[in-house]
Amino acid sequence: MSVELTPVDWAKRPIVEKYADFTGRAPRPEYWWYVLAVVVAFVVARVIESILGIGHMLFLTYGPLSALLWLATIVPSLAVGARRLHDTDRSGWWLLICVVPYALMALAGIMAVMGGGQLVVLGMMGLIGFVALIGALVLLYFMVLPGTSGQNRYGAPPASDSGTVVPAG
Repeated sequence: MSVELTPVDWAKRPIVEKYADFTGRAPRPEYWWYVLAVVVAFVVARVIESILGIGHMLFLTYGPLSALLWLATIVPSLAVGARRLHDTDRSGWWLLICVVPYALMALAGIMAVMGGGQLVVLGMMGLIGFVALIGALVLLYFMVLPGTSGQNRYGAPPASDSGTVVPAG
């Protein structure tokens, strides 16, 4: 017996059922419906913040609603991303391909502020930014790939890409 999941079911699954679960696999619908829901939630939060005039209260960039939303979704976003990579038989550590270059860019920015050769540091930051862009494109490619068929080192596939869930047991 199989159960058809709706887009809303797919979108809420990473938060309701698998909030901090970094094990197992996540099929494409689970990942992409979740991403769409989070993007829509951020747009709504930013619009509300703009209407209320509180859009730049934190660090001159974020409003309190978008900051709270970010805090609430960072763990499930990392978890569903790791599970999505597991579905393509890759380690969840591939998520760092985007984070590490930005950390290096922040370090280069600190060096520039402390008085190092600012032009050289800015050039280095540009190069690191380019590496981060390439990393993001590689990660996007991994996320759109279909999952491996059948069992892989992270377990059995939880569902088909068509959205039909095959119950365990």
